[in-house]
Amino acid sequence: MSTKKSKKQTSSAEQRPAKRPKIMSLAEYEAGAKGPKKAAPGGAGSKTPARPPKDATAPEKTATRKRRGTSRGPSGLDAAAKVLAEAGEPLNTKDMVERMLAKGLWKTSGKTPAATIYAAILREINAKGAASRFRKVERGRFELAK
Repeated sequence: MSTKKSKKQTSSAEQRPAKRPKIMSLAEYEAGAKGPKKAAPGGAGSKTPARPPKDATAPEKTATRKRRGTSRGPSGLDAAAKVLAEAGEPLNTKDMVERMLAKGLWKTSGKTPAATIYAAILREINAKGAASRFRKVERGRFELAK
């Protein structure tokens, strides 16, 4: 038994020569020749219609919930800040969430709301630095920055 492949057993990729990249001249390179250019939308030979110009008098789009007329309560971070202000002591996120839900400051249907608040507080601390509303006191416990 030999392990060599016969010509019939070789794959088609092994039989095909590799494609060579196009070699362009220095003048083509400097001119920015990168291949055929696509037509702009709505231009000659284009199948897509041109966009109408933006009307300066048209009202700007608003947030979806404002358009639908629904309003939400404060965000999870706003509610956490309020709970921490009322507590006057450092709390972990599980305690914060329990108090926020009990007082009706925040509504969620998530499976891990404490992890959500924890991640949001850390994101605010990292993004805003000293201007953040929160300060990490110890592992898993936060207080309001003074």
